[in-house]
Amino acid sequence: MPDLAGDIRLAVDSGKTALGFNSAIDSIRNSTAKLVIVASSGDQDSIREILHTAKIANVNVVKFEGNPVNLGAVCGKPFSVSVLSIIEPGNSSILETKRVENV
Repeated sequence: MPDLAGDIRLAVDSGKTALGFNSAIDSIRNSTAKLVIVASSGDQDSIREILHTAKIANVNVVKFEGNPVNLGAVCGKPFSVSVLSIIEPGNSSILETKRVENV
């Protein structure tokens, strides 16, 4: 099984992603998000809202086992990232994995 962190980094580097809560919510509502990834120890109210919005839009959500600082580092950013949406996967196979399941 490919590792999630590597797929996330490849998607950020070669595809199109939306980083942060507001951008992720917008991409879900605009039907451009293909997958949403949330940091497991992120703000629980934000995670609930992401899950609710994604469920309505029929978008899968994957939990990243780590905090927002870890997720930011995986994305290659010098700041924390609590949620990101994959709009275009680029060269990654993140949309083809079997680990995609609702949080």
